[in-house]
Amino acid sequence: MLKKSVLLFSALLLIGTSLQAQTKIAKYAGEFMALGVGGRALGMGGAFVGIANDVTTGYYNPAGLANLNYPQIALMHAEQFGNLVNYDYGSVAIPFKEDMSFGVSAMRLGIDGIPDTRYARIDTDGNGIIDDNDQLRLDYNLITEFSNQDWAFYLTFAKRQTDDFFWGVNAKIIKRDLAEGSATGIGFDVGAYYIPMENLSVGANLQDATTTLISWSTGINELVSPTLKLGAAYKLTEFLGGYIMPALDFDVRFENRQFASNFNIGPVSFDMHAGLEYTYQNLIYVRGGYNDVKQFTVGAGIKLPKLNIDYSFARFSESEIERLDDSHRISVMLTLEEPRFLRDGQ
Repeated sequence: MLKKSVLLFSALLLIGTSLQAQTKIAKYAGEFMALGVGGRALGMGGAFVGIANDVTTGYYNPAGLANLNYPQIALMHAEQFGNLVNYDYGSVAIPFKEDMSFGVSAMRLGIDGIPDTRYARIDTDGNGIIDDNDQLRLDYNLITEFSNQDWAFYLTFAKRQTDDFFWGVNAKIIKRDLAEGSATGIGFDVGAYYIPMENLSVGANLQDATTTLISWSTGINELVSPTLKLGAAYKLTEFLGGYIMPALDFDVRFENRQFASNFNIGPVSFDMHAGLEYTYQNLIYVRGGYNDVKQFTVGAGIKLPKLNIDYSFARFSESEIERLDDSHRISVMLTLEEPRFLRDGQ
């Protein structure tokens, strides 16, 4: 109840602040799209821009979707902060001809049963007006509930320009609902993937490249500034019966986040994702990482015929008052690894 009330207060404060201007750069307007997807990537702290070799890369780096040689489907369910926030994701990608791939992804972030106390205050001084002179008391019979729903849909195209350079684009459609307010938006991402040498891959993804506009039914417009994601990964093969792969990403933002980032240079902030993956005989996976919100993450996975199951875990640091509950994410990925589905020319 306390946590939901805090979330309600924060959301209403954000709306109230937005009413001061009709259109503005909103520092955290697109934050729900920055949570990351996939048990594999999240177990590595979200360091996946330079790896970009499965269906979830439609989110991390659209260019990497060209790595796929078979159709893939992924589903994920995550419980953020215990069961306070439900986070769901699904995607499908299909290779097309020799050098292209297409993908569709959807994510939903939902908080249900948020107490709405805006119309439940009691007129304690009896003057017929609820104002600052009234004691802060509530009529619990008048408390209602509402939900917060955030949706994002990604339409992805990727192309193999050469054997070692791919590029890709996302078109994003955004739908948000908060109490009586609703919003829609559209944005674009542009990604690149390059293999400069064997076992080394680097990637870049310019999210919200054209500045994403989110338009609220209240008449307020929010602008999501571009974020540049840079990443690299190197695979050390023949390591204890498998491979070990370190990965490192940086999110470069231009929103003047300062203290909220890992470090900054004036208004430009930098957030790091670091991860490590080890696999034994391409069957069992163990992962660890550190993400942009200063969390250590761990994860594990198993590869079955045509099916990968991945799990990741994250814990917020201890607080003197109250620690937020742990976050668990589990995802499954199906690969239609049959000759009839193989990319042309492979």
